[in-house]
Amino acid sequence: MTEPKQLAVQALQWTGDSLKVLDQRLLPETIAYEDYRDAQGVAEAIKTMRVRGAPAIGIAAAYGVALSVKLHCYDRSVNWSDQVFADIERLAASRPTAVNLFWALDRMKALLNSQPEDPVAATQALAVEIHQDDIAANHRIGELGADIIGGAKGVLTHCNAGALATGGYGTALGVIRSACRRGLNKVFAGETRPWLQGARLTVWELAQDGIAATLIADSAAAWLMKSGAVDWIVVGADRIAANGDTANKIGTYSLAVLAKQHGVKVMVAAPLSTIDWNLADGSGIEIEQREPNELLPDSYNQESLVSAWNPVFDVTPVELIAAIVTERGVVVNPSENGMGSLKS
Repeated sequence: MTEPKQLAVQALQWTGDSLKVLDQRLLPETIAYEDYRDAQGVAEAIKTMRVRGAPAIGIAAAYGVALSVKLHCYDRSVNWSDQVFADIERLAASRPTAVNLFWALDRMKALLNSQPEDPVAATQALAVEIHQDDIAANHRIGELGADIIGGAKGVLTHCNAGALATGGYGTALGVIRSACRRGLNKVFAGETRPWLQGARLTVWELAQDGIAATLIADSAAAWLMKSGAVDWIVVGADRIAANGDTANKIGTYSLAVLAKQHGVKVMVAAPLSTIDWNLADGSGIEIEQREPNELLPDSYNQESLVSAWNPVFDVTPVELIAAIVTERGVVVNPSENGMGSLKS
């Protein structure tokens, strides 16, 4: 079984016996991989944001199922499939917003329900296929997105939707990578509080590929747009509703509102697996709330009068989005043109 071809920056490495996960909480100071051999460990890696980004979460979960099957299916003293399906539920509970997680788990469940002759080989092959397909989709998204932004003066991205958040190459950063090969030379990244994915991950990842990037404080975005330095905001997505409303890292909605004020366009770049056709609009997207102590200084943790509200995502209405780019194609002005062209 071959390992998917990736860039030098790899969030996930499959060995055939284990999943190596780059602990993204330690970047850029420390590059450290942790080795997981069971689904429980993979679920914990997802929950604790060692691995993050909707496509990468889905891929990691698929490998988690494959590890569960490998661990349990030779134990004839118990019903091994019950143990595997319990692990699938554990993986499903690790993060609530990223629809790619549930998409990947549904594919693995469908395979198991078909009762393959060799479930170990079959589940490992499907996990690798999901990984490889994501890399191919990223490259396609990158080229289609670069076609649209053309001769942009500059682009701004938020959070990290690059190789670290996907199987490789990236969605939003895939567009930026492809555009840079065509001459784009002004790339800005917001720091992305509170986890600083932009400051710790995006500019570091781009530097690994020899792409110059300028980091800005999140609060500087409006002034940057007013200066005329950027004409596109390019972001990824964790879930896209059937009408095009898009959940992405907290702060994306405010960028879209600012973009409308300043005549800057917003592009969402994401694989088809990110679209939840069962949700009519963004009002049905569950927004993950994380622990207040991710925001509060330690000195406030015992202070009863000080609390923190820590949503990880927000939802950008489709009316604020100029283009949604997937591997199947592009919808320009989705609020007017609808999402139907992306359905299979």
